[in-house]
Amino acid sequence: MRIGKITVGSLEEWTLTPGSVTSWHPTAAAAEKVRQAPVSSVPVSYMQGQHLRNYHERSTAGLTFSRQIIASCDVAGQCDISAMDRALNAYLRRHDTFRSWFEHTGDGQFVRHALTDPADIEFAPIDHGDMTVDEIRAHVVGIPNPLEWGCFVFGIIQCENHFAFFAAMDHVHGDATLIGTTMLEANGMYSALSGGGKPLTLPDAGSFDDFCSREREYTSTLTVDSPQVRAWIDFAENNDGGFPEFPLPLGNPSESTSSDMASELLMDTGQTQRFESACMATGARFVGGLFACLALVEHEFTGALTYYGLTPRDSRAASDNFMTQGWFTGLIPVTVPIAATSFSNAAWAAQASFDSGLEMAKVPYYRVLELAPWLSWPRPNFPVSNFLHGGAAPLNAILAAADLGLANNIGIYPDGRYSYQLTIYVFRYGEGTVMAIMHPDNPVAQKSVTRYMEAMKSVCGRVAGSGHWGRVA
Repeated sequence: MRIGKITVGSLEEWTLTPGSVTSWHPTAAAAEKVRQAPVSSVPVSYMQGQHLRNYHERSTAGLTFSRQIIASCDVAGQCDISAMDRALNAYLRRHDTFRSWFEHTGDGQFVRHALTDPADIEFAPIDHGDMTVDEIRAHVVGIPNPLEWGCFVFGIIQCENHFAFFAAMDHVHGDATLIGTTMLEANGMYSALSGGGKPLTLPDAGSFDDFCSREREYTSTLTVDSPQVRAWIDFAENNDGGFPEFPLPLGNPSESTSSDMASELLMDTGQTQRFESACMATGARFVGGLFACLALVEHEFTGALTYYGLTPRDSRAASDNFMTQGWFTGLIPVTVPIAATSFSNAAWAAQASFDSGLEMAKVPYYRVLELAPWLSWPRPNFPVSNFLHGGAAPLNAILAAADLGLANNIGIYPDGRYSYQLTIYVFRYGEGTVMAIMHPDNPVAQKSVTRYMEAMKSVCGRVAGSGHWGRVA
């Protein structure tokens, strides 16, 4: 799937040319220093904790778990390995999340070990020789697991007239800003050094450690009677004590080992503009209209009187640097009464729910589970809807890098393993609005996802055409 000049899709959509592969891995000395690193006073963030628990439990059960973010781009010419080495080590030492590794202490709990001196981090290039496309993909997804240090790998594939740069990182160390941070910072440093110039002077990187400490300090003040906690409890109790489920069958999650991604153009440029106008006429924004349409699709499939959804939000504070590497994402619950209502009323209600829930991203559901243990851990295949706008972070930074010609063939890919959650993406950019869904790779899920996206395309098209909607299922 193309979003402007970038590709977002399954691992098989990564367009590669066979070539000579060099990748960067920890030196023996750095690995030993990390192994001896003491337990840190910085707590594991709640999002990191749930990720580590899901990985541990699925691995123990003999199942896979989608955990990687992979980014790539093409750069003209021959790679200056020495300059790339300096650039990558500067990048790794600059961001404090890379100093951490995690240990399972039992009962689903984890602690952080951390280096105190960033200079102890040292990655070195290893020449793997020529590889086929299949060998390259296997190499890139074969990074250490999130309970090992070094679950982030960088490398290049040297071809005749260009090289492909790739970064493969476990989600425990990064959210979607990884793409912009790595492409602009690491590649920018490489460009400066490879031209024989001086290293770039960069602003302060910020601290993910500080975020983790602030999160724990804030959430420790919450009680079961805190308004945000009560809101999460009400949301969960309206969904059988947990998170909402996808309205169509997705197969047996205990048998899923791989994932795939499907996409659909929901609206072209003109339809997108008219859809936005219809949203504004109701007092809502584009995102409110989208959630109204998601609500109607679910109502038509299941008869549900109320739609319950989840969407991520960057939970960085104003004091955080938006180029800081780390996992800052929180979840917002969205509730839309949908039975026998108009698009106008549904969009307004969805927008009001979204706006009132923005601060909920700072209250992790996993903290609520500690306060309300009768609630359930999220079940497999729970849907999370991501809305990415070409004019806002992080997508704007990626599109800007492509438009400026800093790199070619920019791509973003998952690792092809089964995803514990069903991840829904809606991209709005210059050419229109596209939906993509990362789903379990089985015939049942493929059929359901296709049906779901066709329904969403139908209802969005109706709103774009008339400002109203009709039945879609």
